[in-house]
Amino acid sequence: MSQFFYIHPDNPQRRLLKQACELIREGEIIVYPTDSGYAIGCQMSDKTALEKIIRIRSLDQYHNFTLMCRDMSELSVYSKVDNTAFRQIKNNTPGPYTFILKATKEVPRRVQNAKRKTIGIRVPDNMIALQLLDELDAPLLSTTLILPGEDGAETDPDAISEKIGNQIGAIIHGGYLGEQPTTVIDMSDGDTNIIRYGSGDPAPFE
Repeated sequence: MSQFFYIHPDNPQRRLLKQACELIREGEIIVYPTDSGYAIGCQMSDKTALEKIIRIRSLDQYHNFTLMCRDMSELSVYSKVDNTAFRQIKNNTPGPYTFILKATKEVPRRVQNAKRKTIGIRVPDNMIALQLLDELDAPLLSTTLILPGEDGAETDPDAISEKIGNQIGAIIHGGYLGEQPTTVIDMSDGDTNIIRYGSGDPAPFE
C-alpha cells in the first residue's frame, strides 16, 4: 500500500517532501497536487515506473507526457523554443497551462510523443508541487491523474488511495482540488494552437 503524506498547501513540510523524493528516486510512482487537479509522476529516466503509469491510465503510444518543471530555467534544457514562444510562456508561468514543444536530446525518446517527437512542459502554480520539484532537483515526468472510464482528473486523495493505492509508492494529500485539467497550447511547429481548453485562460494565446 502507498505511503500517505499530509502536506500543508501553503507551508509544505520539507521533511515530508524529502521522504517523497526519496521514494521517487527509488523508482516509485507518486500522486501529487497541482493547480489543476492531481497528477501522477515518476523520474524521467525510470522506464519501469513509466510503464506502470501507462498501465494505470491505459495510455497509448501517442500520449503527450509532461515534464513538470520548477521554473523557466529548465524550459530550454528539455525543449526547443523560439524567443516569441519563450516570452509568451514566461508571461503565463507558473499557471494551469501545458505547452507542447519539440523535445531536445535531454528527453528520453520513450517519453516523447512517438509520432511528433514532442514533450509537454509546464510550471504549476502550486506550492507543494513547486517545493517537491525543488527538493527533487529535477523535472517530474507526469500526466494528469484521469483513471480509465473517467472524464475528469481525480480530486480526492482518499478516493485515489482506495482506487490505486496498491499500485503506487506515495500519495501527497494537498487538499481537495478541482477536476479541470490544464489548457494545452501546442507551439511545436512555430504556430500557437490551443488543443485543449481547460483551467488556464486561453485569451493570451488566441
